[in-house]
Amino acid sequence: MENAESRNGEVADDHAFFGHPRGLAYLAFTEVWEGFSYYGMQALLVLYMVGQLLTPGHVEQVIGLAALRGAIEGAGGTLTTVAFAAQLFGLYAGLVNTTPLLGGWLGDRVLGQTRTIVLGAVLMTCGHLAMMSEALFLLALLLLVLGAGCIKGNMAVQIGRLYRPDDARRTRAFGVYMFVRNMGALAAPLICGTLGETLGWHYGFGVAAIAMAGALIIYLAGRRHLPPEPPLRRTREARARLTGPERRAVFGLFLAFIPYLLMFTAGYQAYNLLPVWVSQHVDRTAGEWMLPVTWLYTFDGIATMLGILFAMRLWSRLERRGREPGSLAKMAIGSAMVAAAFALLALGAAVSPGLVPLGWVLLFFVLLDFSFIWGEPPLRALVSKQAPAPWATLMMSLAIMSIALANFAVGWLGRFYEPLGPARFWALHAMIAAAGAVAAIILRPAIARLMRA
Repeated sequence: MENAESRNGEVADDHAFFGHPRGLAYLAFTEVWEGFSYYGMQALLVLYMVGQLLTPGHVEQVIGLAALRGAIEGAGGTLTTVAFAAQLFGLYAGLVNTTPLLGGWLGDRVLGQTRTIVLGAVLMTCGHLAMMSEALFLLALLLLVLGAGCIKGNMAVQIGRLYRPDDARRTRAFGVYMFVRNMGALAAPLICGTLGETLGWHYGFGVAAIAMAGALIIYLAGRRHLPPEPPLRRTREARARLTGPERRAVFGLFLAFIPYLLMFTAGYQAYNLLPVWVSQHVDRTAGEWMLPVTWLYTFDGIATMLGILFAMRLWSRLERRGREPGSLAKMAIGSAMVAAAFALLALGAAVSPGLVPLGWVLLFFVLLDFSFIWGEPPLRALVSKQAPAPWATLMMSLAIMSIALANFAVGWLGRFYEPLGPARFWALHAMIAAAGAVAAIILRPAIARLMRA
């Protein structure tokens, strides 16, 4: 029987998938459907809540919703239907990026990565099926949140294990993974959104359940192309004590989270209240035909993929000239692009007395989507390079959790949409993103000194 070491060597030497191991193809195309599930929910959730679930005759049927709304309003004051929908979306999106901590613990200590990923796919499939029942809405969200948490971190760990430590293909592999995931982001609004807006909301959720079942089949079919898992760490490990320079590096990473958090607090509002604003204030007609709101998120997916390709080529050229910007400079550029995108939206809402032309929104998405690769990959690269070994997993988990904090903030900010009006609301988000750019510029020298230490 072949041992684990020889199996790892065979996987690492595999170049069958565009120069990468076959396992990357199976993991990436599993992630396509997990992304399809998430971005389908992203496109439909607020529209579904505002358009049906939270309206009289429907809202009373949702088990536990009255108690949840009472708790949220007890903490933050009375909310309109739109503000409450925005708050629920923020909680959902935030928890999706919090539960990878739980999923990582299950993968490392209890079940192993493979069984945890399988569990996640099953939970997400059941969650989408539960979304077809109004009464089970909150249970469905819980299942989706737990399932996503089981998949996200463990899938990333398995990608890393496809390569030897000195294999230069590793960084490009995560680029391929990010690009392929956005294929799901491209397809989900077109398929789930069209079904949801035209035939009925539950058809959109149902097709996402089929997609997750397909993801599970792809993953299990490719398991033999992945390296064997290490033994589970069931015993409590002694904590390694950090040195002074290591503690300063950790502090520097926490400072780097600040501009990242501000950038995505603004940027992710595009997936919360923007669909509501577009449905009410943007001219989507072409003759007798009206563009479904969710189709804009297919354009969003295409623009994101183009933004990834453009930035990677640009960085490669700058690297050859010795001029590629560092992680904080990239985050400053990304934050500035987000600020410009929301400033454009605010200007369109202010100057158009009637419906805002669709072109304003398309240009907004181009600016926003080209910014994303300037934020997330630079921060994760910084964490992977600078985090002390005893804290590496924790710091990467916290980097993912900063997205959760951004989504919680997005939901909370939703309460200001109606009091401020669209123009001032979008201007507020432009200022938040601009604050991220300023923070990256101001903190850059201090973070550099901490990292050098």
